[in-house]
Amino acid sequence: MGFLDDAKGKLEDLVGNNPDKVEELSDQGIEKASDLADNATGGKFSDHIDSAGQKADEAIGQ
Repeated sequence: MGFLDDAKGKLEDLVGNNPDKVEELSDQGIEKASDLADNATGGKFSDHIDSAGQKADEAIGQ
């Protein structure tokens, strides 16, 4: 088993054993990315960025 296979296995175990924590961290990451994109565009595309963030949250929650 190679290094990447070992890392993948450990990550799958981590996600499988801590789904709530993984979802919380991913939600925080999406929110931070949305805020950064909104700031970078000066708020010009806030509605589109918020919509994309909500869709990403929904996709992760499935």
